[in-house]
Amino acid sequence: MPTRAERIAGGLIGLLVGDALGVPYEFSNPAALPSPEMIEFTPPSDFARAHQGTPPGTWSDDGAQALCLLDSLLTRGHFDAEDFGRRLMRWYGEGYLAVDGRVFDIGIQTGRALARLHAGVPALEAGATEERVLGNGSLMRVLPLALWHQGSDAELVADAGAQSQVTHGHLRAQVCCALYCLWARRTLEEAPDPWTAAVVSLRAIFFAGTQEREELEWSIRPDDSPAGDGSGYVVATLRSARWAQDAGSYEQVVRAAVGLGRDTDTTACVAGGIAGLRDGATAIPARWREALRGSELFQPLLNALLKRAAAEQA
Repeated sequence: MPTRAERIAGGLIGLLVGDALGVPYEFSNPAALPSPEMIEFTPPSDFARAHQGTPPGTWSDDGAQALCLLDSLLTRGHFDAEDFGRRLMRWYGEGYLAVDGRVFDIGIQTGRALARLHAGVPALEAGATEERVLGNGSLMRVLPLALWHQGSDAELVADAGAQSQVTHGHLRAQVCCALYCLWARRTLEEAPDPWTAAVVSLRAIFFAGTQEREELEWSIRPDDSPAGDGSGYVVATLRSARWAQDAGSYEQVVRAAVGLGRDTDTTACVAGGIAGLRDGATAIPARWREALRGSELFQPLLNALLKRAAAEQA
């Protein structure tokens, strides 16, 4: 069985590998994708890959923003929305924590939020709150919060919602991030059924009759059988990631996520983070770990995260 440190490393590396695996297949209809065994960092030669010019093994905005969040947490020692917002602006403007310093993908909602941040809007007010803008841009990056956090479930849930507000202010996106973080925490704790344990905890935090509880029960519907469609809707991404876990090994999970088509990098990123936590870093195929670009960016952050986790356990 993997150690706690191996699970933490698996979560971060699993996120980045899943993101990189999905990059060349983004926007594709599922019927146009290669067969599962052919889904690799480098697609078959006859496949019309997305993001031409992006080398295989490169993570996208998902991985870069996740690393921005992790760097902010490690530096500040708590979630600091203003610091996180500044790091996101550095990512977009300077290529901070992007492989090769190159930004080649950004969600519409995130782009608009960064423009508001640049104009001086407070970070916790920058994310749009309209129901029509419910993309998965805050869910894709939130896992490092669960890996770093040493507070209570309620404190983790509050921070998960706050990090969403910086770009995705709708309550539904915040609740999705909260549930995902608790799911990750229960996976790290080796709960027999981490999803159900996370739902039970969230119900204890979001009392019946609150808006948050309404979003959980009626929009996210956590008791429904998992299903996946690969779309960029935040609830669909969460459901798709849960559905993909039943595929088997880490490799099978992320390939199943990519096989849903459409927002392949984010679906595989969100699913891969959980599968990496579940199985540990060494369960991620060596060919993918070795071909993942940008180790000089994520490895120091991972080392600092593991050092902090070890100190907590001492």
